[in-house]
Amino acid sequence: MNETDMLQDLFDKQMSLNHRIGVNPDEMDEAARIQWVLNYTRAASQELAELVDSVPWKWWAKYQKFDLQNARVEVVDLFHFLISLAQVLGMDAKDVHDLYNQKNKVNFQRQDSGYASKDEDDNKDLGV
Repeated sequence: MNETDMLQDLFDKQMSLNHRIGVNPDEMDEAARIQWVLNYTRAASQELAELVDSVPWKWWAKYQKFDLQNARVEVVDLFHFLISLAQVLGMDAKDVHDLYNQKNKVNFQRQDSGYASKDEDDNKDLGV
C-alpha cells in the first residue's frame, strides 16, 4: 500500500466511524459545518493537552516520567480529529495530500529565503 493509499484508508475508516457516531459531513449545512469545526478543534486541542501531559514538562515536579506509549496514542487521537475536521471542510485524502505538498513546498521556499519576513500571500494561491 503506498502513502496515498494509507492516507485514504485512514480517511475511509474515519468516515465510517463518524457515520456510526451519527456525524455525516456530506449532509451538513454551513451552520453544522461551523459547529463541527469548533467541536473537532476543541477535541484536538484537548488531545494536544493530553500529549503534553505525556511528557515531563513540569520542571518543578520530580515524579514525572515520559510516557512514550501514551504520547503515541495521543498523536493517533489527534489524527482522528484532524481527519474528521478535513472531512467537515470538504477535503478528502487526495485533497489533504495535494495541499500538504503545496504547503510543504512553500515552507521549503520560506526556509531557502531565510524566512526573514512573513509573507501571507504565499499561501493565497494554495488550494484543493
